[in-house]
Amino acid sequence: MLVWSGVLAGHDSCEGGAMDRLSVRHGQTTDQDGTGVPKPGERQPTEGAHRAEQAAAALAAGRSAAKTGHAVVIAGGGPTGLMLAGELALAGVDVAIVERRPNQDLAGPRARGLHARTIEVLDQRGIAERFLAEGQVAQIAGFAGIPLDISDFPTRHNYGLALLQSHIERILAAWVGELGVPSYRGREVTGFAQDDAGVDVALSGGRSLRADYLVGCDGGRSLIRKAAGIAFPGADPSTSWISAEVEMAEEPEFGMRRGGGGIGRASDGVRIGVVLTERDTEHTGEPTLQDLRDALIVAYGTDWGVHSPTWISRFTDMTRQAASYREGRVLLAGDAAHVHPPQGGQGLSLGVQDAVNLGWKLAQVVKKTSPASLLDTYHTERHPFAARVLRNTMAQVALLRPDDRTNALRDITSELLGMDEPRKRFAAMMSGLDIRYDLGAGHPLLGHRMPDLDLGTATGPLRVYTLLHEALPVLLNLGAPGGLDIAPWADRVRLIDANYAGRWELPVLGAVAAPAAVLIRPDGYVAWVDDRTGPVLADALTTWFGPPTAA
Repeated sequence: MLVWSGVLAGHDSCEGGAMDRLSVRHGQTTDQDGTGVPKPGERQPTEGAHRAEQAAAALAAGRSAAKTGHAVVIAGGGPTGLMLAGELALAGVDVAIVERRPNQDLAGPRARGLHARTIEVLDQRGIAERFLAEGQVAQIAGFAGIPLDISDFPTRHNYGLALLQSHIERILAAWVGELGVPSYRGREVTGFAQDDAGVDVALSGGRSLRADYLVGCDGGRSLIRKAAGIAFPGADPSTSWISAEVEMAEEPEFGMRRGGGGIGRASDGVRIGVVLTERDTEHTGEPTLQDLRDALIVAYGTDWGVHSPTWISRFTDMTRQAASYREGRVLLAGDAAHVHPPQGGQGLSLGVQDAVNLGWKLAQVVKKTSPASLLDTYHTERHPFAARVLRNTMAQVALLRPDDRTNALRDITSELLGMDEPRKRFAAMMSGLDIRYDLGAGHPLLGHRMPDLDLGTATGPLRVYTLLHEALPVLLNLGAPGGLDIAPWADRVRLIDANYAGRWELPVLGAVAAPAAVLIRPDGYVAWVDDRTGPVLADALTTWFGPPTAA
């Protein structure tokens, strides 16, 4: 008997999945992240942008009126928005969240787990155990339903975590609450107007805020993206799926279907989860129980007396990416920046890692430690990896088509991924463990995630990721104590003298030479390596953490 999480193993999503997803629960319709109700048949709607323009004009006309001020306002309180708020709060930035939902309740399943690199990111902030305590550790990585084992990868977290997005959001929201981040719940951003000094943000209900920066984490139909005039090119849907949690009068045929989806038990052991491909990609309204019955009959020849849905949802393989992640003082993250098919369950993790890349950079710019040009590296670094996810999800959708030729191709692909080297490469891609930002030539560690080594220090043993709990940069000196001088940056970079005698190893690449020192960014990626071949330390410190403080 297959459990519901298994049916959805290849259909997880980031704050909901593809751009035109609809979810129905108790007669209420929401879009993928609970931040807006889509119009029937909507693809690239303009009404929201028009309303935003009207709100912006009203803001401009009343700019002299008193407004509540924050350094950063985040539109959207899903996983991406929550993670970004936490990152900014750790850096001491005044940040607030605007979220349409009155609480973290979700309609539909959304994402159902976390990949290994995202668990590492949470570990870097000291909160991974909160998630591990409530989820189920498992080998969840896969490509087009082909399992990819990462249990032999050189990471403390060589696994994924099965955990519903509702629980992920609840845990993140509790953490953000502990950090004192205010939320404007039951409201949404209706428009904004930016100038050289900041952004005026209009909220529903007539309230307005003033911020240095506005970040759109408001989902695939992002009003922020549309109002900023940022293009969202990509591919229209070729496939549509319907999913639901229901009851059935008869015992159904449990199991996965060759073309993706299937039927399995829900977590309560009573209700039944369904994911099925639909014949049409164009729909004029929210999914209904009759739509589900029709899909079951097409797939199985019967609907087994399906009834009493908890929710019914529809999603497609629409694939789009923002042309730019920044327009002046407005930035995008998560589904607002990229939407894609849910195959492989990469979406939520992709958004969380957007937030962790952006958070420390935005904090430094807000605090005037670094120039605003640092924000350009957010797009430069994150855009290519989202584009890669878009490509691999499109490929997975193609491999899941049920015709004989595609079945033959999928069998060959499965054989290929059963080989060690291809398995490692694809598994590292799907789990996010192979990400390398292009920081130039040099040591293999440069641009890669820093391994979580067990260090020896003068005060006792210490894990690398423990040093990142406060989201501060760390210069790890593994040579003679006192050999590095960072006095002009001592107010913002932490210097740690340590020793490590073990093996340095990265996923896919394998063993690498032990460095004499590494500069670790707050997001856990290596910004500089002392191997006598790369840039000098002062240049790296200035590039990433601002000019030196005058003596």
